[in-house]
Amino acid sequence: MTYTQFIVQNARWLLVGFLLCLTSSYGQTYFISVFAGEIRNEFGLSNSAWGWIYSAGTMASALVMIWAGTLTDKFRVRRLAPIALVGLGLACLAMAAAPTALSLIFIIFALRFGGQGMSVHIAMVAMARWFHGTRGRALSIASLGNAAGNAILPFIFVSLMAYFSWRELWVFAAILSVVLVPLILSLLREERTPQSIAKTNYTLGMNGKHWSRSAMLRHWLFWVCLPFLLGPPIWITALFFQQVTLVEEKGWELIHFVALFPLMTLGSVAMNFLSGIAVDRWGAVRILPLLAIPFAVGFIALSLSPNLVWASFAMTIVGIGTGGQGPMIGAFWAESYGTQHLGAIKAAGAAVMVFGSAIGPGVSGILIDADITMKVQLIGYATYMTLTAALAYIGMRYARRLLATA
Repeated sequence: MTYTQFIVQNARWLLVGFLLCLTSSYGQTYFISVFAGEIRNEFGLSNSAWGWIYSAGTMASALVMIWAGTLTDKFRVRRLAPIALVGLGLACLAMAAAPTALSLIFIIFALRFGGQGMSVHIAMVAMARWFHGTRGRALSIASLGNAAGNAILPFIFVSLMAYFSWRELWVFAAILSVVLVPLILSLLREERTPQSIAKTNYTLGMNGKHWSRSAMLRHWLFWVCLPFLLGPPIWITALFFQQVTLVEEKGWELIHFVALFPLMTLGSVAMNFLSGIAVDRWGAVRILPLLAIPFAVGFIALSLSPNLVWASFAMTIVGIGTGGQGPMIGAFWAESYGTQHLGAIKAAGAAVMVFGSAIGPGVSGILIDADITMKVQLIGYATYMTLTAALAYIGMRYARRLLATA
């Protein structure tokens, strides 16, 4: 089956994954961070104070995700997706009406839980469970929603700041979240449910068995790979969260920097398709550590960029890294631990990702207040990705022997 045939035959369900990932943008750091300057000014917050508020809300969402993510093992996407989108819309309205700095903790929690948390989680679990031999391609197409949101939404909303207040723009985001609910329900009139494939299409994990979440957490592979899996959410979140600070250091305009995001999306889209094909051909466990290469190269290139031309190259390379995350990491959980309890397992993985994104803003904010520039921090991010990828490679190489028994 060609890629085009696959998309045409499964367009209904693939579009659901795409739209959920796209709408998650309103709870993603790359979107929230474009309002960082306005929020800090209105509430009189320093970089570190805003960073810790963001981290506290994100951390809370990670903890709730450990429980809420298991709902995908019990309920259909048709039931869960509208609830997630309506909740995200209400969170956007809450941001529009934020009265105090303290309230931001609860608002960030709601945005992150509904956006980066549940919307993406529902989409990724659905793709991994609904599709098997074509799992990598399904995950890559759904992940394009993240890439599209990253490319267009920050630029559109920064441009609209010339005409609307930041609070009014959050009302627009709320409307855009909720209006998708009827479309999602229409697309899922014929849903490929977990229950409908339970008897025949479960994928086995290592040692040829179905892994529970508790068994996964006791297994060495999870802990060996954890530092590497934490890397992208920590440092990509830090980069986007501190983009205002970075452009100030470089002497660039924010509108010019966010205009580079479509280039990042081009790299992401290309890698989405390529990694989906690669996962279906070689398996995520074999190729996942290679994901560190574009992140490390992109971070170093951005740190050393003397102008926006060089920065465009750097952001394209970073985009290649972000494009590989959805297909590779999503398939990693299914390949290693099976799909029978995938919702619970992926919930732990999602919590790890959200937890990592909670660390980035707080750490980077403290470092900035300690006069450690973003240019220096980016070199550190690249070093971290390289070292943890080496550790993950060693673990995954041994794990391939366990997968041979599946």
